[in-house]
Amino acid sequence: MGAETVARRYAAALADVVTHSGETEAVREELRQWGEMIAANQNLADVLANPSIAHTKKEGVLESLIKRTSPSKTTANFLRVLLRNGRLTDLSAIDERFESVVEERSGRVQAHVSSAHTLSEAQMNELRANLEKLTGKKVQLNFETDPELIGGVVTRVGSTVYDGSVRTQLEHLREQLVTR
Repeated sequence: MGAETVARRYAAALADVVTHSGETEAVREELRQWGEMIAANQNLADVLANPSIAHTKKEGVLESLIKRTSPSKTTANFLRVLLRNGRLTDLSAIDERFESVVEERSGRVQAHVSSAHTLSEAQMNELRANLEKLTGKKVQLNFETDPELIGGVVTRVGSTVYDGSVRTQLEHLREQLVTR
């Protein structure tokens, strides 16, 4: 099973739990902190990922960390499930997917926009309106500039990419000219 599939399944299951319990924001923040903690501590990540270390030792490490950090019961139980299934090292990917599942279920999506230059307020609003019409959801835009685009914009909403860059249009034109 691919990492994306694993992350999607765990994220969806956790989203189901927190939606019913009303703990979405607390669990979201705790997962982010745990992901950062594991990523920042290479020794911890190595211990959790090492198949030659006994599972009981890993449980001891996790329980010690849970005791020190005092996460919510939902987060603690989720971390235990991940450890039991050998997926605790996938926490960052699961957390990222969890964020998108929660956003999607609340009728919001994140869109990442790359443009050759900074967009005006009117251009941003027009882009947001077009994306909201296209997705049927409230869109939060994240912008970055990429001078290699020459002009135009590339927008990613989830796994869908809308490429309106001049560079891509020029590549398509070149391909059409070469094949004729």
